[in-house]
Amino acid sequence: MKKLKKEQKVKRVKLPRIHRVSLMLNEEEHKAIACYLKKYKILNKSRWYREIILQHVIKTLVDDYPTLFKENEMR
Repeated sequence: MKKLKKEQKVKRVKLPRIHRVSLMLNEEEHKAIACYLKKYKILNKSRWYREIILQHVIKTLVDDYPTLFKENEMR
């Protein structure tokens, strides 16, 4: 009989990033972001940009999801 492992590893699906996105910042925006990244010791800027953008997109989609009733009718 095989022993069951207490912790089994979950296989992650690898989704390659094939779509490039670029953006331009003015000097003040760049300084603000650089200051933030330095203050919070964020080393991976690409991942940070991706996470911030996707958090905003997902939050907006969730907030705008159609409901049966309007918000003030549910209160």
